[in-house]
Amino acid sequence: MLRYMLRRLLIALVTLWIIVTITFILMVTVPGSPFSDERSSNEAVQANLEAHYNLDDPYYMQYLLYLKNISMLDLGPSIKQPNQTVNDLLGRGFPISFELGMITIIFAVVSGVVLGIISALRHNGVLDYLSMGFAVLGISIPNFILATLFIQKLAADWEFFPVATWSSPMHMVLPVAALATGPMAIIARLTRSTMLEVLTQDYIKMARAKGLSPWKITFKHALRNALMPVVTIMGTLLAGILTGTFVIEQIFAIPGMGKYFVESINQRDYPVIMGTTVFYSTFLIFMLLLVDIVYGIIDPRIKLHKKGGE
Repeated sequence: MLRYMLRRLLIALVTLWIIVTITFILMVTVPGSPFSDERSSNEAVQANLEAHYNLDDPYYMQYLLYLKNISMLDLGPSIKQPNQTVNDLLGRGFPISFELGMITIIFAVVSGVVLGIISALRHNGVLDYLSMGFAVLGISIPNFILATLFIQKLAADWEFFPVATWSSPMHMVLPVAALATGPMAIIARLTRSTMLEVLTQDYIKMARAKGLSPWKITFKHALRNALMPVVTIMGTLLAGILTGTFVIEQIFAIPGMGKYFVESINQRDYPVIMGTTVFYSTFLIFMLLLVDIVYGIIDPRIKLHKKGGE
């Protein structure tokens, strides 16, 4: 297990290096300068600003300096926000984005699994058709369209929920619902199909023959194996949810990392773009590694063997 973890850690570090390198190349190859929109068109002023942020150095020197700063957990200063560092912006915005993402993931997994179980146990029944119909709609409609509809109908027209900011549980309902509907629908359909397959296995028939209660058969014996495909796709769903928060945060005016990331792109704030990319890449890689570990815990049949079958 330790060797496996070290190997995955090495792969994660290489992946991060590749992401940093590609992002840096994209930053320096885009035409223009972060200071090209300054009020003063004085070239000397722009040259001094570029020198202050080391943007006049050769690209390889900028690249090596950035790698050095990252290794020291220093993501640099923000160009467009005076007296603010990227670390400061992350410390202020990431907790909100993390809260939105985690609430969404928990809601999507719990509700998706419940809908999938109900559909499997009521196969070809009314509840099955209703659940799967809802799942099809959830997969078909993008989250930014749902967010717009929620704001128009539930907030503006009917005034059931408030919009903008992130100050109370009521403010969380619409963003979480818009962001979780798609993943929830995918989990529901996947849980339903795997549950239907598992419920036909011999060990389930044996459990029924022994007189075990339907509750125990479903949740102790069938659900554990039915969740394996769900755990497998959790890495992809995590990526979609965590990156999808940027769009939802902009629509609902949530002061998370999405706000700073979008603003940094519009303002060509290179350190913020690089810093948020590196930070989210690190977080996402860590979550994918965590999913692999959970997968092994849920299914004890999975063993980590040495090469050559030793």
